[in-house]
Amino acid sequence: MKKLMLLLVVVLLASCNTTQQTVIAAKKTLKGKWSLDKISYDRDGVFAVNLYNDAPSECFAGSFWRFVPNNNTGSYELYESSCVSKGLRNFRFTIPKPEANGEYSFLFKPINEKKKSTNNNAGYRMLLQHLDESTMTWTMTVSLEGKPFVITMNFNKVQ
Repeated sequence: MKKLMLLLVVVLLASCNTTQQTVIAAKKTLKGKWSLDKISYDRDGVFAVNLYNDAPSECFAGSFWRFVPNNNTGSYELYESSCVSKGLRNFRFTIPKPEANGEYSFLFKPINEKKKSTNNNAGYRMLLQHLDESTMTWTMTVSLEGKPFVITMNFNKVQ
């Protein structure tokens, strides 16, 4: 019985360690500057999507995102000339342990220059669909007319 308990503890610790190593590796890969090059939807049509309670999705196309994993902070900058709300935004992020199905999420919360929460303490969760040294894909599912609506964001690493 003691051997069985010891084996279960070792297996549990090994699986936790593997998950933690995966998250650490993901954060290292995430480090740097990324360009949000494409935003798409899971159905055809024209949609007025306001991302992160901040700006229309068109304003995010071509935006630059910077991730600093050692303190879990980052920023994004909206450049689109036709957008009223251009400029730099700061955020705090994390990649929590995977869901029961093995999928990883990316969580971020807007903060100000003094690292204080903004936007009524709101946070956002995206599914981290793909991450490698040069590309990253997030998906976010929201509700549209009572049905799931999936927004996909494709990033390319700049530096």
